[in-house]
Amino acid sequence: MAKVKLLIVEDDTDILLLLKYNLEIAGFEVVTAKDGYTALSLARQHQPDLILLDLMIPDLDGFEVCKDLKRSSKTSMIPVIILTARGEEIDRIVGLELGADDYVVKPFSPREIILRIRAVLRRSTQEATEGSLWQKEGILVDFEGHKVIIDGNEVPLTATEFKLLEELIRSHGKVLTRDHLLDKVWGYQFEGYARTVDTHVRRLRQKLGPYSELVETVRGVGYRFKG
Repeated sequence: MAKVKLLIVEDDTDILLLLKYNLEIAGFEVVTAKDGYTALSLARQHQPDLILLDLMIPDLDGFEVCKDLKRSSKTSMIPVIILTARGEEIDRIVGLELGADDYVVKPFSPREIILRIRAVLRRSTQEATEGSLWQKEGILVDFEGHKVIIDGNEVPLTATEFKLLEELIRSHGKVLTRDHLLDKVWGYQFEGYARTVDTHVRRLRQKLGPYSELVETVRGVGYRFKG
C-alpha cells in the first residue's frame, strides 16, 4: 500500500528536520520545501495528500501559497494545515479564511502535528454511512461523491467544510455546540479552538450563497441547520 505523502513547507531548517524525522517515523512519505515558489511547484508535481504550510516563508509567503493552491483546480482539494506563531490570532483566522483546513500554533509537539494530520486526512477520505444524497430547494449534496451543487453549479468545498456541512445536515433541527463540532468534524477538543468553528461556518455560509441562512447561529450555544 502506498504511503500517505506529505509536503512540508518550512524555512527553519531545525523545525523542518524535526518534522521530517517524526513524520517519517510515523509512516508518512515526506517532501520538503523552504520557500513559496518551490512549494507550489512541488505541490503540482507530487500531488501530496496533505500540505503542512508555515506562513512566514521567503519569496512567496504562506498566505499567497494557500491562496494559489485553493484557486487551482489541480491543487484546490489538497488539505492544508498552517503553522503559525503563538499569539498571532489574525494570521490563523486569515489562513482559515483562505481555505486552510486547520492550524497548529508554534511551539508544537510532533505528537500534536501527527494527531492533526491524521484528523484532517480522516475527514478528506471519510465515506458517508447513511443516505448518499440530500436536497433542499436549490441545494443538492452528494455525500458519497463529496459534491455540493447550488442552483445547478458545483461549489468546491474543502474536506473540512464538507464534513462540517454534513454534520449540520445530519443533525438538522438540533443545536450543535462548538465543542460538539470540534469533536465530530475536527476530531479533537482543545481550549481556544472554538474560533476555528466560527471561521469555517462563515466560509461555508459564503459558499452556500443565497442559502446561507440555512445555517443558523444560536447565540451563546452554537449552530443549527434549518430544514
